[in-house]
Parts: sequence; structure tokens; C-alpha cells
Amino acid sequence: MSLAGRVVIVTGAGRSLGKAYATVLAQAGAAVVVNDIDADAAEQVVAEITSGGGQATAVVAPVGPAATADALVEAARSTFGRLDVLVANAGVLRDRVLWKMSDKDFDLVVDTHLKGTFTCGRAAAVAMREQGEGGRIVVIGSPAGQFGSFGQTNYAAVKAGLVAMARTWSLELARFGITANAVVPTALSPMTATIPAYAQLYEDYLAGEPIPSRYRKENALGTPEDVAPLIVWLASDRSADVTGQAIGIGGDRLTLYSHPQALQTVDHDDGWTAEQIDKVWHGTLAAHAQPSGPPSKDAAE
Repeated sequence: MSLAGRVVIVTGAGRSLGKAYATVLAQAGAAVVVNDIDADAAEQVVAEITSGGGQATAVVAPVGPAATADALVEAARSTFGRLDVLVANAGVLRDRVLWKMSDKDFDLVVDTHLKGTFTCGRAAAVAMREQGEGGRIVVIGSPAGQFGSFGQTNYAAVKAGLVAMARTWSLELARFGITANAVVPTALSPMTATIPAYAQLYEDYLAGEPIPSRYRKENALGTPEDVAPLIVWLASDRSADVTGQAIGIGGDRLTLYSHPQALQTVDHDDGWTAEQIDKVWHGTLAAHAQPSGPPSKDAAE
């Protein structure tokens, strides 16, 4: 699936999932702006892409500030002449249970994931509109944002927000031919390694061991390279009619997530009293209530 002639920005592309996205996009023919806060890591990814015959340039800066977003768009335009795709991948973790989470931990995760995606998405949308040839915006969600995740108030909140952001952008940008979708990856990464159940599996993966089939199938847990084909497809012409979706991928599994919807409604003339709500809840609605948390205790990042 060729991306020849397309120019892509990938934030947080110095390692792990972001590196896989940048590398595979380049292999498909796209020119890539590689962003990371680690200069050595970003330059290494650029070197790997260019040594393989691809095109890439690095922008070393933290996402969040509008200045970084503007610099990324400028790098795409000045180096490669245009901008076609944004993959807003950069992120951090600062896990704590609610009563131990500091303002600093909360703000860093919000600024990086949510504000960083907002500022980059805004700058990319302005550039794509001016270009007048459509475009693709891909944000990165997480199962934590779909189901909730113990100890991740900040991370789960921003990941849920990113999916809502993509759905909103899909409405606002449709008339300009710009799509906006969320990818929900499940892959072994430094973030996944913080989950105790996967710590040893991650160490084995780093040592070159294959991921056992049961993890790939039952837990949708694979490598960063397993996720990258979905990014390529969303950047291509073949997905031009796909927008406002949250699509999961990992290991051997591809998942289309539902939009939030009403499970059950009950009407009562002239409104409700607390006692009437209690009666209907226990008599009707409680049977439809859904638990928090992932479908299985083993769901990954």
C-alpha cells in the first residue's frame, strides 16, 4: 500500500511504537518528520530511515506547546513541501492511585497527551486546509481510555478524551476531506512493562523471545510492528471514507470499538423524584449497568 509522495509527522517517534510507525510509514514511501524529546533517539530513527532509502528529518522538542506544533508543520513544509498525515503518538505515564497523584503528575500527562495532540492537530488541520487536498489525523488511544484503569486517573482520562477529540474533529474537518481516527494499540512497550503481569514477558521480548501465541490471540498483545500496518492503512487512500472511528490492534486481533450509546431509557411524566429513580434503578436499570475495567484482567496498555 504505497504512500509515495505523502508527508507524515509522527510525534514521540524515537522509540517503541512511535519508532515502528515512522519506520513502516517510510517503508511505504512516505517522507517522515520524526519528533522526540531525545535528540539521539530521533536522529537514530532518521538515520535508519535514510540508510534504507527513505526520507526523514528530525524535530527535537516536547509536544504540548503550540510552538512545537508549529515547528513540526514548518519542518514538513520546508523540508518536503507539504503535509498529508499527522500521527499524534507522544505520551508519558505517571501512574498513581487517586489519593497519591500529585498535580504535577496529572498535569504532565494531560499536557503531553491531550494538549500535545490538540496543538499538533490544530496546526496540522490549518496546514491541510490551506493545502486544500485533504489529509489524515491519527490520534493514539488506549484500552485504559475505553474501560478505565486502576492507578491511571490521568492516563485513562486523556486517552478517553483523545477518542472524543478524534470524533469531534471528524465532524469539523469532513468538508475539507480530512479524516480523524483513533488507534487503540495493545503492544509490548516500556508502558506495558509497568503492568506487573507483563513485566517478565516484556523482558523476554527484549531478549529476543517470541511472544507466546496465547498472548497474541487472547490478550491481543504483540509487537509495535504489529500495530504499524493500521497506521499505514489510515494514512492511505484506501481509508478515505473512514473517519471518527476508534480501531484497536495488537497481536493477532483487530477491533472496532463502539461509540458510547444509551443502554436503556425510562420516561416518567413530569420528571422524577429520588424515590422513583431508586425504584426504576433497582427494578429495571441495574440489570443493564456495566462494570468498570477491561473485559479481562489481562488487558494491556
